[in-house]
Amino acid sequence: MSDPIIMVAKQAGDVRIHTFVSSFADGNIANATHIVETGNQLVLVDAQFLAPYASAFRSYADSLGKPIERLYVSHRHPDHWFGLGAAFGDVTSYALPETRDFIQEHGEESRSDHWKLGDLVPDRVVVPQKVVDPGTETIDAVRYVFDRVTDTEIDFHLTIGLPELGVLFAQDLVYSGTHLYLTKDIGHWIRVLQELLVADYELYLPGHGLPAGKNEVARNIEYLSAARQAIGNGLTGRAFKDFLLQRYPERKCPGIFDIYLPRLFGGASEY
Repeated sequence: MSDPIIMVAKQAGDVRIHTFVSSFADGNIANATHIVETGNQLVLVDAQFLAPYASAFRSYADSLGKPIERLYVSHRHPDHWFGLGAAFGDVTSYALPETRDFIQEHGEESRSDHWKLGDLVPDRVVVPQKVVDPGTETIDAVRYVFDRVTDTEIDFHLTIGLPELGVLFAQDLVYSGTHLYLTKDIGHWIRVLQELLVADYELYLPGHGLPAGKNEVARNIEYLSAARQAIGNGLTGRAFKDFLLQRYPERKCPGIFDIYLPRLFGGASEY
């Protein structure tokens, strides 16, 4: 396994935002997970995909020397919650009710569906214990704004804003420097990103890739628009993949095409 990238994405007073990104290389998809470190505790966002990276993320969090107060799961794609079973089973985790219900009902099927990954997959499924609803909560003097976004990269997606810090944990609404996981809801996804462009946030924490600003949000809109046009022109499968690879040679992690193309064009399982 290649080494992760770890950085402090923002510091304001005694609040530090840490980002931990799994490798961009070797077929990885640069999963990004994050930590809000305050004076007394840690709040984590997502749990990584592959077991070694989940364990490394836990080790990094533990190295900060503060208790993990909670962990938020952004959505039901396994590259965001598999790590619960590998390294965070003792941590109180939160998710949207739809995400929690999916993991409870289909988590083992999803884990079994990834059998080809062998011991990179956790040996058990951990279901988030708590439900998070849209609204505002103050945790260790930091105000969090939770929002439920529908029909974008996934049917139900949790975003977390820290408005006083100008930070939004956008997770898979924004892919930073990597190819996007595309769905049938491209049009609505574009509209959601257009709203982010005029929002009062400066730093966007993605679900894949490095922390980014509004320029990357705009580039995501352009990518989605090009993909939607290609689909409208009848491109599917390998031709669709080749079009996006040639148009966006600077974007990394082409392995994501092999994950979503069977679902976008072939009706494969959502697990």
